[in-house]
Amino acid sequence: MPTRLLQLTSRDGERQVAVMDDDGAARLVEGFTAVYPLALHAIAKGRALRETIAPGDPIDIRAALAEGRVLAPIDHPDPAHLLVTGTGLTHLGSAEGRDKMHRDLADAAALTDSMKMFRLGLDGGKPAPGAIGAQPEWFYKGDGDSVTAPGAALQSPAFALDGGEEPELVGIYLIGPDGAPWRLGFALGNEFSDHVTERQNYLYLAHSKLRRCAFGPELLLDAPPADIRGTSRIRRGAEVIWEKPFLSGEDNMCHSIANLEHHHFKYAQFRRPGDAHVHFFGTATLSFSDDVRTKPGDVFEIEAAPFLLPLSNALQEAPPQAVTVRSL
Repeated sequence: MPTRLLQLTSRDGERQVAVMDDDGAARLVEGFTAVYPLALHAIAKGRALRETIAPGDPIDIRAALAEGRVLAPIDHPDPAHLLVTGTGLTHLGSAEGRDKMHRDLADAAALTDSMKMFRLGLDGGKPAPGAIGAQPEWFYKGDGDSVTAPGAALQSPAFALDGGEEPELVGIYLIGPDGAPWRLGFALGNEFSDHVTERQNYLYLAHSKLRRCAFGPELLLDAPPADIRGTSRIRRGAEVIWEKPFLSGEDNMCHSIANLEHHHFKYAQFRRPGDAHVHFFGTATLSFSDDVRTKPGDVFEIEAAPFLLPLSNALQEAPPQAVTVRSL
């Protein structure tokens, strides 16, 4: 049974879609060269995404990944109509690192705003079915142009003060013709943020999140397990300079996935027919919290079951860009 979708290019540069089973065997999908039209086709037919897949010729996905031919598992013909967003303070223990950044902004005897938000999730982030739970922290990262393919370099802007990994579970969605959100599945993600900028003042959170991101390589069509256990590491040359396990899945979260989805899609502007959404669900593990400072050339590696392929991206600093505002 096909359980994962991937997007890639052939050695001739042609777009392709592949389907992969739990054993790692992959085949090209017949009739489609991108996941976006495949998902629209499934919605139009009223069938599950996996039921619309016609497997064709076998393909070596790991070779394609090593050759840099694997793309993010969803994109949009118009990048402005793929929205990248996220929620923070959603994981048990995730407030610790954030509180370290924020504790000097508040009375040491009182909860910081981060801890107050985390407490709201603990108390009301997993409502009963049909009920509405506590609102999470929410942020905007960018559109489709902010997405970096698996294996490609994550560019940090020249003005950034930091570029640090955030290993996360990612939900991928498509808005149907009637405005209904459809969940296509889940992926591994590196949300990649500027933690030094955020540490200056928590009101700089919005600035710190306007960075590139990466997710994939595979789109898992099944619901993820409630207990996801993985590893996040940073390589500097031949040396692993930092490595730590990370946890995700609802057993390790103070919000349910359904609650996070509700508080994103309750806004009408996020239910525009034809739009795609990539939503990061938060993390409990940051190298920044362990006083690691990344450098250009460092490689972020994230892996976790049930995902079969790791997500790997090097850090690169973008050249400075002058911005001039002209009067008309």
